[in-house]
Amino acid sequence: MPIRINLLAEAQALEELRRRDPIKRAIWSGAALVFIILAWSTSLQVKAMMIKGELNKVDEQIAKQTNEYQVVLGHQRKLAEANRKLVSLYQVSTNRLLYGTLLNALQQTTLDDVQLIRFRAEQSYTFTDEVKARTNEDRVISGRPATVTERVLLTLDAKDNGANPGDQVNRYKQTLVEHPYFKTILTKTNEVRLASLSPPQVTDSKPFVLFTLECRYPEKTR
Repeated sequence: MPIRINLLAEAQALEELRRRDPIKRAIWSGAALVFIILAWSTSLQVKAMMIKGELNKVDEQIAKQTNEYQVVLGHQRKLAEANRKLVSLYQVSTNRLLYGTLLNALQQTTLDDVQLIRFRAEQSYTFTDEVKARTNEDRVISGRPATVTERVLLTLDAKDNGANPGDQVNRYKQTLVEHPYFKTILTKTNEVRLASLSPPQVTDSKPFVLFTLECRYPEKTR
């Protein structure tokens, strides 16, 4: 039987040993791991770019809605201001001094021997500026809107030419106080008061006195 001798056995053994070298396997494993990490990083970057694009769209939508919200708030403020002015105008129209009603009341409060010579109604208005809300340290101090205070002073100049001049002054004053019109506008601090009373005078042999009554209407702030 022939004997076969492999002269390359040692070289083949060394080659097989190199193939099974753990360092080489580690290098291949590391390269594979790096490749996987690069692929994963690339996928993350792609996802981040997609999410950033969606975030930009959302930001644009929020900005658009914020602008629309500010526009709505501005319209609400204008509407509230218009309503406040309408309410103020309504209060002025319904609470203003009506001269027709006043003249009718004076017609119904006449007395014999008392002649109403003249009446005056002085109206004055005091404007108070608006106070805006402000922050004081950690407290918010609320403001207040601008207001107008109305003051009305009614002055009646009259003449008592009765038999005993001066006797009718208090009666005329009481007649005014008891009339329904003056009852509705007068208070304890806003009563009809005697402002002046002249000494007795004589004209054409007939004595008389001149007197002035004042009625201050309650102040109204709008």
